[in-house]
Amino acid sequence: MTGGPDGPVPPLLIACALGIERLALRGAGRGADAPGPVTVVRTGMGPAAAGRAVAGALAAPGLAGAAVLAAGFCAGLAPGMHPGDLVVAGETRGPDGTTRCTGTGPLADALRRTVPGRTVHTGPLTGSDHVVRGQERAALRATGAIAVDMESAATLRAALTAGERPVAAVRVIVDAPEHELVRIGTVRGGISAFRVLRAVLPALHEWHRFSLLPRR
Repeated sequence: MTGGPDGPVPPLLIACALGIERLALRGAGRGADAPGPVTVVRTGMGPAAAGRAVAGALAAPGLAGAAVLAAGFCAGLAPGMHPGDLVVAGETRGPDGTTRCTGTGPLADALRRTVPGRTVHTGPLTGSDHVVRGQERAALRATGAIAVDMESAATLRAALTAGERPVAAVRVIVDAPEHELVRIGTVRGGISAFRVLRAVLPALHEWHRFSLLPRR
């Protein structure tokens, strides 16, 4: 851990599922603005893989007290969303319950500063164990969720099971009700989402810095 005047700074663990997400986030630990050490782990797809990978990572020496941030791509649920829009979860929802996120407002503000011109949506991020299409997307929207992915809920649940810590989720919309795609990276929406995910790193460091402040 990086030392500070009051002792070592807890690290940040960023969890993503796909190789293309890991590629976008590969510079996360290199920025001079990072307040502490950063580890990026590729979990693999799906909630079971995400939960196992995050639990295993947090059991490693030096990561026991890490803040955890789920990052990557998602499907937007609300009409008017576009590929490249950002989602900051106020909470994640999964079969094991709801997990409240830390610092949703400051994280959303940091993203607006870091990626100006991109719309940032905040609200519930729901989990699924499969790719959501068509009417299922509408049904999830009716629950109040604004976006869906397969790993965030399991990632944050596993993180808090391993111990109390700041947790958050940032996702870039890769498809939306009016902009469904079949295969990521082969169409304009996937390319746009990749570029946005690569650009958000300073905001993730800013959230990490915020997470180190004493909670009231």
